[in-house]
Amino acid sequence: MKNRFLIALPLIATLALSAAAQQGSAAADPQTTAQTQTPTDSDSPRANPDKQLEPLKPGNREGFWGHLNPFARKKYVERQLVPIRDRANELDELTADNSRMLRDVDSRATAGIQRADAHAGLADQHAVDAANRAQTAHETAQQASARLHSVSQTVQNLDQYQREDQLQIRFQPGVATLSKSARANLDQLADAMKDQKGYLVEVQGFTPGRGTTSIQQSQRLADSVVRYLVIHHQIPVYRIYELGLGNAAMQPASGERKAAPGSRVEVTLLRNSVGDLQDSRQTQSMAQPQ
Repeated sequence: MKNRFLIALPLIATLALSAAAQQGSAAADPQTTAQTQTPTDSDSPRANPDKQLEPLKPGNREGFWGHLNPFARKKYVERQLVPIRDRANELDELTADNSRMLRDVDSRATAGIQRADAHAGLADQHAVDAANRAQTAHETAQQASARLHSVSQTVQNLDQYQREDQLQIRFQPGVATLSKSARANLDQLADAMKDQKGYLVEVQGFTPGRGTTSIQQSQRLADSVVRYLVIHHQIPVYRIYELGLGNAAMQPASGERKAAPGSRVEVTLLRNSVGDLQDSRQTQSMAQPQ
């Protein structure tokens, strides 16, 4: 019995010393006690995201057993794990907040890029419209310049008449009546003058003979031609220049005067540049798109 007591006595002493060492370590380590405290709302990283979290520090005192206490109780282990769990929870919250902020920034950046693309497309469309209007204005200016040049050229050549057509009407001696073929030729000439501008009709009568009698006879022949054009084709009188020349005639090349070969009337159609201006206007109107 005495031997059993002696064996149990050291074991009891060892257990007592272990419990005392554990209690002393927990009471003497204020940093471990401070770490086990739950952080308040003011210390939370969500309340103050700019605040830097201090790293966890292990206890300076190692206790009776050093780093590893083989007789550590559950409460002791719980006190050691509480700061780690709190810090892990704080890190999870910070990670979630950062993720939300990144998503917000990304969505705002995407919306800004889309708005910028829309404005850039609108600006491109305005630029294309402006270029089209500038091209149209340039073409209009060129057409106006060409038109002005054409009008200026027309005004310069307004009194310059060019021969466009000419025919001779033959008469029997002593007769001033138009034949059927003469009327047909005059009809063809009058058709060419319809709806035309800037033209004149020159009517010259010629008869053989001498003196005043020849001039009067040539005037009668010219009058018959003018009368037919005015009455049957409504040619304005102010566009007709009539003259009886008798037996006068001249060859333009040699300048020698020769007697007129028989009774005749020379009808010449003259035109100036006004007709060309009208033709160019009609061409431009047909070329323009409807």
